[in-house]
Amino acid sequence: MTAVPDDEACVTQCILEARARLGKALLASKRNVEAARILAVSKTKPDRMIRAAWRNGQRAFGENYLQEALDKQQALSDLTDIEWHFIGPIQSNKTRAIAEHFSWVHAVEREKVARRLSEQRPETLPPLDICLQVNVSGEATKAGVTPEELIALAETVLALPNLRLRGLMAIPAPASSEADLQERQAPFRTLRVLLEQLQARFPAARYPQAKLDTLSMGMSGDLEAAVAEGATLVRLGTALFGARDYSSAH
Repeated sequence: MTAVPDDEACVTQCILEARARLGKALLASKRNVEAARILAVSKTKPDRMIRAAWRNGQRAFGENYLQEALDKQQALSDLTDIEWHFIGPIQSNKTRAIAEHFSWVHAVEREKVARRLSEQRPETLPPLDICLQVNVSGEATKAGVTPEELIALAETVLALPNLRLRGLMAIPAPASSEADLQERQAPFRTLRVLLEQLQARFPAARYPQAKLDTLSMGMSGDLEAAVAEGATLVRLGTALFGARDYSSAH
């Protein structure tokens, strides 16, 4: 989709188009139309655009940069039903603020970070919903645990009192051919299979803190491939808000 100007009319139109696109992908995959929802990736976008999306029924917003997100949360504090997701890399010195100000964290890949999030989560708040990041493409430069490391990290998170393990997330390497649907779906299929393995190993009857109902995968360019493999949260940024300006990013 081409970049859109920063105004509410364009946000409204883009949200309608994105919902229609998601609904079409779910129907094509023979999934319930409510089986997946949009996580609006609002990094680098002004709070007025988030407010415009909120007015159109969007409630879940993903932020990558902590200070930028905290500023937006303060500016939008009157919108009490916003669900804030932290989706960026997590530095140890930022875990306290993340634990205090977000409902979801999508990129947990280290035991140290998980422990700090649990220890620093205020007792007055519900457990912090956690997705473990998996490096499904095997890229040396890509964040995330390997599939072989996943079980051990899941066990750690399940043992921590103020966390709730919701599922997995991944950002696969781009397919070499945009036309090759099988290639595009393959890494998402890998993540789905890994989630199924976790569900079998940690059944809800024995691990009530393991909800394991979430696959956070798929973005503006590969939504359909992700939905075909079971995505429940699709991270849409440019499709909703247009191209980003990183010059002022925190």
